[in-house]
Amino acid sequence: MPERVVSNRPDEVPQIREAVSVSTRKIFDGCRDKDCVDDLRVYPTITSQTYIENALSIRPRSAELLHVNVNVEPISFNRGYYTVDCTYFYRVTAETFPAGETALGLAIFDKRVMLFGSEGNSMTFSSDAPAPTGESDELPIAVVNAVDPIALHMKLVDAGAVPPGELEPGDIPSYITDAFPEELVLNGQGRRWYTTIGQFSLVRLERDTQLLIPAYDYSLPDKECPGSSEDDPCELFGRIRFPVEEFFPPDSVADATEYRNMV
Repeated sequence: MPERVVSNRPDEVPQIREAVSVSTRKIFDGCRDKDCVDDLRVYPTITSQTYIENALSIRPRSAELLHVNVNVEPISFNRGYYTVDCTYFYRVTAETFPAGETALGLAIFDKRVMLFGSEGNSMTFSSDAPAPTGESDELPIAVVNAVDPIALHMKLVDAGAVPPGELEPGDIPSYITDAFPEELVLNGQGRRWYTTIGQFSLVRLERDTQLLIPAYDYSLPDKECPGSSEDDPCELFGRIRFPVEEFFPPDSVADATEYRNMV
């Protein structure tokens, strides 16, 4: 087994002991997100809807990331570049005031980024494939790494105060609705529940390739994804550092939740 190479000084270049040929996915482009999503609508369960109808206010408890749907499309006027559409599904938990009832609901957040993914037209065949069909390499593979969001703020809005033009959600996958104990209220004229959340994530485009490489350290995108807000909860979120340790294994066992503290 090759000896591990460790550099004790940041400016010291470690000596390469071995060059290794690997078949892997090469990252062509990536960005890191620190999104503060303001006034994101929450679709409550039927029971939770009755709670918020009688509440004076609502307090955040937690937000859990259930799934991220990812779709890649080429940009026709810019060769090698692609749009990555990400749909985040959250299970949001809150407490109503003054009754102290637990409210549960679904929040959906859509975002789009543009990244470079190069070009490729090869077909991939493998001995472990169930059928002799090739997999096209025309589109790069989009990967999203994300942690559970931070619930920053919540509020209730009467039906008459809802901003005009608010769209109802489209088809929600069954594996998302199955994560809730009962049916969700996706429309209606009752009071509505909104939340502000902070989301950390990494988005990248990859392609299968063969490389001859040395290994030094973890790779983290240094480019910020665009998007900002001036609202107070987002300013609070802006003072939280990016949780690098959440995306990469630590060298030692330690508390990995310090990113929730402000710096």
